[in-house]
Amino acid sequence: MKRLFLFAVIIGHVSLLLSQTVLPELKWELAYTKNLTSPPSKFIPATVPGAVQLDIAKAEKYGPYYYAENWKDYGWMEDQYYIYKTSFTKPELKPGQRLVFVSRGIDYQFQIFLNDEKLFEQEGMFTWVKLDLTDKLKSKNELRIVVNPVPKKAPFPVDRSQAANVTKPAVSYAWDWHPRLVPLGIWDETHLEIQPASFVNDVKLNYELSKTFDAAKIKLNISGRNLENVAYSWKLKDAKGNEVLQSSGKFNGNELVIDKELSKPELWWSHDHGTPYLYTSVLEISDNSGVLQTISRKVGFSRIQLVMNEGAWSEPSGFPKTRSNPPAQFMLNGRKIFVKGTNWVNPEIFPGIITRERYNKLLDQAVEANFNIFRVWGGGIVNKESFFELCDEKGILVWQEFPLACNHYPDDPHYLQILEQEATSIINRLREHPSLALWSGGNELFNSWSGMDDQSLPLRLLNSLTLRFTPEVPFIPTSPLMGMGHGNYVFRDPSTKEEVFANMNRSHFTAYTEFGMPSPSSVEILKKIIPEKELWPPKPGTSWESHHAYNAWVGNTWLCEDILNDYFGQAQSLEELVKNGQLLQCEGYKAIFEEARRQKPYCAMALNWCYNEPWPTAANNSIINYPDIPKPAFYAVSNACRPVCTSARLKKFQWREGEEFTADIWLLNDLPKSIDGGTIVVKLVSGNYSAELLKWDFSKTQPNVNIAGPTVRCKIPSLEENTFKLVLECVGHPEYNSEYTMVLRQSAKKAKGTAIMNQ
Repeated sequence: MKRLFLFAVIIGHVSLLLSQTVLPELKWELAYTKNLTSPPSKFIPATVPGAVQLDIAKAEKYGPYYYAENWKDYGWMEDQYYIYKTSFTKPELKPGQRLVFVSRGIDYQFQIFLNDEKLFEQEGMFTWVKLDLTDKLKSKNELRIVVNPVPKKAPFPVDRSQAANVTKPAVSYAWDWHPRLVPLGIWDETHLEIQPASFVNDVKLNYELSKTFDAAKIKLNISGRNLENVAYSWKLKDAKGNEVLQSSGKFNGNELVIDKELSKPELWWSHDHGTPYLYTSVLEISDNSGVLQTISRKVGFSRIQLVMNEGAWSEPSGFPKTRSNPPAQFMLNGRKIFVKGTNWVNPEIFPGIITRERYNKLLDQAVEANFNIFRVWGGGIVNKESFFELCDEKGILVWQEFPLACNHYPDDPHYLQILEQEATSIINRLREHPSLALWSGGNELFNSWSGMDDQSLPLRLLNSLTLRFTPEVPFIPTSPLMGMGHGNYVFRDPSTKEEVFANMNRSHFTAYTEFGMPSPSSVEILKKIIPEKELWPPKPGTSWESHHAYNAWVGNTWLCEDILNDYFGQAQSLEELVKNGQLLQCEGYKAIFEEARRQKPYCAMALNWCYNEPWPTAANNSIINYPDIPKPAFYAVSNACRPVCTSARLKKFQWREGEEFTADIWLLNDLPKSIDGGTIVVKLVSGNYSAELLKWDFSKTQPNVNIAGPTVRCKIPSLEENTFKLVLECVGHPEYNSEYTMVLRQSAKKAKGTAIMNQ
């Protein structure tokens, strides 16, 4: 199996240390106009990277876009042309040196002018710009970038379908957790750099692991300009900095191939199965004057496969059938792993302000949550380079979708041309990362609201491109596929009233790739985004609705007041409402993650919707509030995803006094090693009441195998509290302990007495 890395390519990625000189930061200004034939009235300071909306809001003193209805003030900005401009003096260039304008991202359709001469134009925000300005320079120079208005397939309807013919992410056209705010502008690193006369612009590192993983055959393909007789030195260093491979000599022309073999390579693993081991590849070129260029980056050796789930070949059982459920089982370095993770959405409405530090905090939290994979959802951006570097370092797998979501993307030539350009750039930039585990054509493209199928040309194109450039990385056309589950997204079905427990206990999927459980945000966050006069009680048609508490999805999602009232009664305060909603989110998410694990080995994946959010919501399915504040459900999910934990399969959330309570007890093990036997004590606890229900002596487990235990049965006693807990304690291993909170429907007499006492 081969793994292909790309170090520097005009349309691709350079996550390296380069010895070319980056000039001082450019000072940018911004103007806008409805029509390019009419000159703008003024220029304002611009922040790069950033977004045109943020620059205008700062200059015009707009209120924060996340507060109340302020986001609506930005709507007019969709239909303007934007002009970025900056000036610079021609730098001193040595013979053969080149001055190059580099931008890692301009959103979305734009033209570049130097001294009023158009040099370049492009549609697409994920293809880097590398523009040689050398032969057009004057002593004083003005660089302008003209950004077109927001692309729209049609003026109406004003929804995500407006993005159905472009590669711009559809999420910003409005979603059930994202307002209608469509970014434009320079959104990633942008600068001028002086490149030496002799310059390497393309380094590909391919490797092939032996079947037994005891050797890696490495091939470097290097190309550039003016490299004849230029000296090179290449080294591969281990994690301690020790040199394990090397090659040196001189170029014979502008291309070079280096073949080497690494014996007994350390493998890259996800953090829960081993060490995410990274080597460092360093290439230097030099001449008599010294080092001209240094290209350095991390390299990880791994083999990732998507294989058939156990039992999937037998489904469907009837004939004729054209195929069984497609594979959804990840195999990393020859080991089948259960992937527990989440759906990642861009952590800002305006991607230009996402920083490495922001990524780092969220990724550290993902490790804390015991997640080993992100599904990077196709409705959002392809993240900046630091996201993937950090996933490599922290051992988090990445399922990367192309920017297609919930639309019918066309077969027309122009769209396919832009899609090929953007997809090729994305593939070339990401394929070097050992964390890259899966390509997907996009989100929910085979559903009725999208209407695409296996013969849709965009998906056939994406399949061919990923096969061409990364044959070692699996590809699926969309999610979900047959056998995979998307949903459910609420604690109780609004139509059938079926709770998540019953729904999950009868479900049978190879992978749960999207499932949600909503809750309100914390009181502190709500007070920051909703005006005081609207804060209590929550109502549709207010800022609660703009921040997705009402009419965001089906029914009164995502606040779900009717469900909360049925279980807990009418909340008397904002604090009580939030507490009740967050409890349901905790118990609902635990139910889904743990049941998915109990269905192993047929099931091999559980990914909740969603991890984070791009702005502060009033209610949402996320387990982390904007910007990086964990909800209580974050810790509940972290416990449900522990490599080893006790677990209870519950039938329902609400019970009655005197009713027979039952729960199936399990020990879940996702570790690649066995677990010694032990004893689990099961208790029912409520306030000062505690009763031991049973003890289970379980035997030693096999690696990556669960154990089904006994069923707890008891009559629900008369309790003073209106909630009770089922507590599972593993003797000698408190890190395996689990507990579950449920609601008690008390007798009518006691409930009446409680109501009188509360008056």
